[in-house]
Amino acid sequence: MAGTLWIGTRKGLFALRADGARRNWKLAGPQFLGHIIHHVVQDPREPRVLLLAARTGHLGPTVFRSTDRGRSWREATRPPAFRTDHGGEEARAVQRVFWLTPGHHAQAATWYAGSSPAGLFRSTDGGEHWEPVAGFNDHPMRPKWAALGTPDGEFLHSILVDPRDPRHLYIAISVGGVFESTDAGGDWTPLNEGCEADFLPDPSVPFGHDPHCMVQHPARPERLYQQNHCGIYRLDGPQRRWQRIGKAMPKRVGDIGFPIVLHPTDPDTAWVLPMDGQSVWPRTSVGGRPAVYGTGDGGASWRRMDRGLPRSQAWFTVLRQAMCADTHARPGVYFGTTGGEVWASTNGGDGWRCLARHLPEIYSVTHAA
Repeated sequence: MAGTLWIGTRKGLFALRADGARRNWKLAGPQFLGHIIHHVVQDPREPRVLLLAARTGHLGPTVFRSTDRGRSWREATRPPAFRTDHGGEEARAVQRVFWLTPGHHAQAATWYAGSSPAGLFRSTDGGEHWEPVAGFNDHPMRPKWAALGTPDGEFLHSILVDPRDPRHLYIAISVGGVFESTDAGGDWTPLNEGCEADFLPDPSVPFGHDPHCMVQHPARPERLYQQNHCGIYRLDGPQRRWQRIGKAMPKRVGDIGFPIVLHPTDPDTAWVLPMDGQSVWPRTSVGGRPAVYGTGDGGASWRRMDRGLPRSQAWFTVLRQAMCADTHARPGVYFGTTGGEVWASTNGGDGWRCLARHLPEIYSVTHAA
């Protein structure tokens, strides 16, 4: 089974295409040269369809759609935008369309988008027209839920749709926390118990947290994983308290980072790529020795996986959308760096090689079958 890695960068969109054995890869592109590409996602319900979140130099933040596996693209007729009638509230404008998520498999044309500043949007016609999800965007608590920004801004990301129930949604906000809806976005509840917020006077507040990436396993939807600014966590429903599984990581490495990636069929297997989380937050590989860490037991233990990666003086930064896995029986794991390199392991993380160098700063790496 061949596949494509879609690589969103600060200066355009690139693609790495593999042969069936994943031995040979060919780099194609750029498309959208000079534009910022935040996210590219294949529609699992219709694999020929891709959606792309971009910030273009002349159009601003928008969404593009392809119906031919990325050969051509067309901009959405109505991109995500906040409502114009704010009822006395200070006007907000979408600065970045940051995240894209396909809707439930039974809702073939539904998509969700997250923005900066934190906003949630929905399309019911395949990404052509987008509407704000009023239940979140106009929620009376939203100004408090998203009151703090990261050094790079405020983002709504990690939009998750429960495969058992299209009305059951999760979102994450940096900075704000994780929130849950059981009525298709009509109302929301914070879901942060057990997570720490070391940067706040009270680290156990109900909201104000900084989740970096949250994922849900399709084979076990009640299980969520989270890579947070303050650790790695797991939540097993119906419990509502997160467990800090990152405490099993080596203390000299810590459990701070941006991405977390799940095995396609095994809900106990996950991979992270730790970043230096000391007080000034360098956001680089710890000690200049990059490594992926993997767990096969739900975070009870972690194993360093660095064969083939540089042994020293490699100060990688890997952002939240820049790591993914494919769907092979022995999954490939991939990540891109802000230095423009793409690295791959086709044996579940046991060995790594560099597939591409000298690209612009990489914002996202996603796999399309």
